[in-house]
Amino acid sequence: MSGAMSWPFLRLYMLALLYFSANALLNVIIPLQGAAWGASSTTIGLVMGAYMLTTMFFRPWAGQLIQKHGPVKVLRLILLVNGAALILYTFTGIGGYVLARILQGVATAFFSMALQIGIIDALPEKERSQGISFYSLFSYIPGIIGPVFALSLWQANGMDAFTVILISIAVCTGVFGYTVKMEKEPNTGEKSSDSFGVMASFGQIVKNPHLFKCSVLMLSASIIFGAVTTFMPLYGAQLNSGSAGIYLMLQAAVVVASRVLLRKRIPSDGRWHSSFIMGTMLLITLASACISLSSAKGAILLYAGAILMGAAQALLYPTLTTYLSFVLPSANRNVLIGLFIATADLGVSMGGALMGPISDYYSYSTMYFICAILGIVMIVFSYERRKSSDESVIRVDSNDGPSTKG
Repeated sequence: MSGAMSWPFLRLYMLALLYFSANALLNVIIPLQGAAWGASSTTIGLVMGAYMLTTMFFRPWAGQLIQKHGPVKVLRLILLVNGAALILYTFTGIGGYVLARILQGVATAFFSMALQIGIIDALPEKERSQGISFYSLFSYIPGIIGPVFALSLWQANGMDAFTVILISIAVCTGVFGYTVKMEKEPNTGEKSSDSFGVMASFGQIVKNPHLFKCSVLMLSASIIFGAVTTFMPLYGAQLNSGSAGIYLMLQAAVVVASRVLLRKRIPSDGRWHSSFIMGTMLLITLASACISLSSAKGAILLYAGAILMGAAQALLYPTLTTYLSFVLPSANRNVLIGLFIATADLGVSMGGALMGPISDYYSYSTMYFICAILGIVMIVFSYERRKSSDESVIRVDSNDGPSTKG
């Protein structure tokens, strides 16, 4: 095998699988444990949101430091931080969970940026979308069995086993991570210096129309994804039929299957495909509506929502990331991609922090219906009038200005 499926890249994907295995368990255990300690949905949402909120703030700095020092050096250091965070979960209460989520957020900002920048730099342009898709796929594989396994541990009062599992994941991820290598594709002809600072890069989210559009879409979709991840374990406990564990397992399985079966369908030409993006946002809208209605209509709609949401998650992130890898200025691409991914982190955090109070005041069903309305707005926002068919991919070079490449 070669390209995105060669052995060096498979090692990176397997490292992502190990790293995100802990999250597959924690996304279920933390809300359940928080509720058992008497925490409200608002508090649980804030604890869960602390992870992605921290990740959001560190993404741009991660992109800059990785660009300066290389992904391998940064990766090895950050795996130690991740190990400390996982161990902290095993002996603390709700306050310790907040600290652990913050440490995890810092680690994830650098970990995911290191792997994704390494993949983008090392792969030819035509295989970027496949590389990003495979990375994201392997990060979701733990979610297939993780939620059901976590629920089984919780119901069996197996928190001692949970402690052993977390420590084992921390050790295995650290050991495996120290053996990976990432090499940059030679002769790219791109200047790698950072022409503006990290703080100045935040202004580009408004000034750069490509980054703005992708960031708004990713932020909105991630609010919905975050609301599902944070509150599904609690919502499932209120349903007359249907299981939160099966929902999360099914959603993750669809993400994995879709990324395998549809990876070559993801655009990798640097053009904006309105119909593709609008269709993906429609899937998110329908999924949210199904989840909302499942409280009255039963498990069939709940699991239909899992399938639709999984397909949307599989398509949206690699599509937008690949598109930006073509159209962003090459000299600052790493920092700006970090900023884009930060909007995804912010959305997941807001999904817990903003939707928690709505759930407390109204209901989970109403909250998911509001998510569906947000999805409708984003369908309209994602439309872009198709430009002439002979227009080439626009690249913005930091030295020469806009240039056209056929």
